Amino acid sequence: MIALVLLGVGAGLGLWALAVWLIPPRPPLAALISRLNTTPAPPPILTTHTGGWAVRLGSPFTGLLRTAGLPGRTVGQDLAITERSPETHLAEKAALALTGLLLPAAVGALLTLGGRPLPWPVPLGGSLALAVAGFLLPDATVRAEAERRREAFRHALGAYLNLIHVLLAGGAGVDGALTDAAGIGQGWSFRQLRRALNTARLTRTSPWTTLGQLGEELQVSELTELAAALSLAGTEGAKVRASLAAKAAAMRQRSGAEAEGKANAATERMALPGILMAFGFIIFVFYPALTQITNSL
Repeated sequence: MIALVLLGVGAGLGLWALAVWLIPPRPPLAALISRLNTTPAPPPILTTHTGGWAVRLGSPFTGLLRTAGLPGRTVGQDLAITERSPETHLAEKAALALTGLLLPAAVGALLTLGGRPLPWPVPLGGSLALAVAGFLLPDATVRAEAERRREAFRHALGAYLNLIHVLLAGGAGVDGALTDAAGIGQGWSFRQLRRALNTARLTRTSPWTTLGQLGEELQVSELTELAAALSLAGTEGAKVRASLAAKAAAMRQRSGAEAEGKANAATERMALPGILMAFGFIIFVFYPALTQITNSL
């Protein structure tokens, strides 16, 4: 009975999603008028991509999740860093939650047909737990991936600052040093830097403006500070070569300290399996003796 109820709820949600997809809700008139009167924001530097089975399965639920205010501001920034669109993320959340909700019900139905029914709290609790876990899993995945990309970008930014310092010492201008240094490196980080500089060239804006925008989108304060220093050099003629060298050295020291801290944490985590193995070995050795003593009493 519980399995049939859950299957009926899933069918009802599917029909409701189909109705929302066929007849989408209309936005209010006030929202349309405010959209016409607002100044368009500069185009984002970070790009996004879509695709996957979860997107096709959960796309009918994206409108409902958008109405609920998802994704939040922090998750939206992480999505921009990982080059994922909010629609893709919301569709994956809905698809994983729906899969987790229906999977225990399907297993319970199969066991019931096989003559081994489960107590109704077991599939119900499993459905709720898997649905919540599936709904929260994309957020945790995106947050971890965004943090890894931020860390990789900070490492690449230190190398970028060293290249700019070398080019400035060789007599290159600020704009030329920025472009040439970005063209030397490879990888995702340098690709974002080149895209920001190309955006500045095509839109006829200063390169430090787009670099500052990229730093805000990535939430990397070091890049924002670099853009501010380059702005002083471009507008007021300040000499930034020494400050760039100092900033690069500080970033190298910070990266070394973070790497050392992560290595120490990994060493401490490696001690736990050894302790568990030693404890298991002690139990394996002394259990027969304890059994014999207990039986002899």
